[in-house]
Amino acid sequence: MKSLENLMRKFEPTKDSKWAKFHPVWDALYTFAFTPNETTHNGAHIRDGIDLKRTMFTVIIALIPCLLFGIYNTGHWHYVALGEAGGYMDFFGDKLIYGLLQVLPIVIVSYGVGLGVEFIFCIKNQHAIQEGFLVSGMLIPLIVPADIPLWMVAVATVFAVVLGKEVFGGTGMNIVNIALTARAFLFFGYPTMMSGNKVWMSGIAEAGDKVPEGVTGATQLGDLASFTFPQEEWTFQSGISGFTDHWSIWDSFVGMIPGSIGETSVIAILIGAAILLYTGIASWKIMTSFVLGGLAVGFLANTFAVNPYMELDPLHHMVIGGFAFGAVFMITDPVTASQTSTGKYIYGFLGGALSITIRVFNGAYPEGVMMAILFMNIMAPMIDHYVVQSNVKRRLKRLKTA
Repeated sequence: MKSLENLMRKFEPTKDSKWAKFHPVWDALYTFAFTPNETTHNGAHIRDGIDLKRTMFTVIIALIPCLLFGIYNTGHWHYVALGEAGGYMDFFGDKLIYGLLQVLPIVIVSYGVGLGVEFIFCIKNQHAIQEGFLVSGMLIPLIVPADIPLWMVAVATVFAVVLGKEVFGGTGMNIVNIALTARAFLFFGYPTMMSGNKVWMSGIAEAGDKVPEGVTGATQLGDLASFTFPQEEWTFQSGISGFTDHWSIWDSFVGMIPGSIGETSVIAILIGAAILLYTGIASWKIMTSFVLGGLAVGFLANTFAVNPYMELDPLHHMVIGGFAFGAVFMITDPVTASQTSTGKYIYGFLGGALSITIRVFNGAYPEGVMMAILFMNIMAPMIDHYVVQSNVKRRLKRLKTA
């Protein structure tokens, strides 16, 4: 490794060379392989023995279980759409191959376009490559449907990187989560590709008459809406029991349900959570309070249920609709989350509560985790401000009484 480091040092562009403007590109490659012997001066700071790139790479490792399961699940539901799925382990190799061919291009486009935009900005502005997109480039493919056109991924990535991050000054300066900014752009810009019954199973739109009876391609939350109408024929007991018989909480926990590529398996998400908590990268305060906030609204909705979403078991809410993925990988983003200790509890609790509130009261948009987290990203500075002001007032009061 020392010889490789010396070789890279040999090709480092100097300030007076004709390649000087490409120094940020060289620096990005060098610092990805070797720890730099310098400290950061602005943006995100890592107060540890590892640098920001190594931290981001740890998050990517935590995302790998979701990626691997998403590849298999994409292949599984493709064969379900064709009526050829069999059991979970039938055609295992074929499912993996199909899923890989669907998911890998999305990952490549996300990283290629996103890093390309960052290289352009770094060369133009002559600043070092910022490491934040190492994680965002993996998150974006995991929160979209497997059948999404690649050009949409590219456009959304450019929008998220340029308007979600670069205009604010780059990594550590953005006020909203980059991956969720890309998903919001896709949801509002191309709603037919991000919602409905034809986007969550790869190939179902082309399967036509081959789709087995009873297979709709909807997510669980979308499918729950079918138990609502017509209102005069729907009852809580028949509606919810029919839904839970079709989609068990165990299947939801394992992840054998249609949905975005990486958001379905709670088991895979919990593996990632364990990695992030063990390494100290993610905040357990935010994760825990997010779940508690969701459960609180879920139980409250059960008490005053007037629609199927409110009648659904609170624990079932935790394992569908990307709630678990949001709790582990989105709401805990250290750049956009609250920074104060008390603020983390408030920020997480309100985020979880708002996620389920949007879900149970807005049948037209039951998958409200994205909007809830983006809203809380905006509110995080205000939460920290009031927490700090409260601490200041409390300390001033102690000084006056001393």
